[in-house]
Amino acid sequence: MPESWASSEATRKSMRANRSRDTSPELAVRRLVHAKGLRYRVAARPEKDLRRTVDLMFGPTKVVVLIDGCYWHGCPDHYRVPATNRDYWSAKIDRNRERDRETTAILTERGWTVLRFWEHEPAETVAARIEREVRARRTRQ
Repeated sequence: MPESWASSEATRKSMRANRSRDTSPELAVRRLVHAKGLRYRVAARPEKDLRRTVDLMFGPTKVVVLIDGCYWHGCPDHYRVPATNRDYWSAKIDRNRERDRETTAILTERGWTVLRFWEHEPAETVAARIEREVRARRTRQ
């Protein structure tokens, strides 16, 4: 069996328990957006040929929302390189950042409005921004 990326079994267990969807920040934003009367798809693929999912998708208006975790996406305010396995984690976060930039570029090129937020941003602020964008796109159709 190959050597694990984790520095300990406890670290491995903790990291494997992290959720890729339905995180607390996502749920808070979804509740607020839903209360504003907006409907969306969750963990959806906006383009069939693109192996990427977005946190919220408003298909008819072509708006997608991504709520990036500060650790996994390398938030400039909150991300700190771990003390152990620095090379592994630095490379992983760099790959995540590059994939984020690529996803935004591809979707924008295909006519989507991409809204990205950090998990630490207030849910009320995020939901208000989403509502403004979706409603603005509806009036332009």
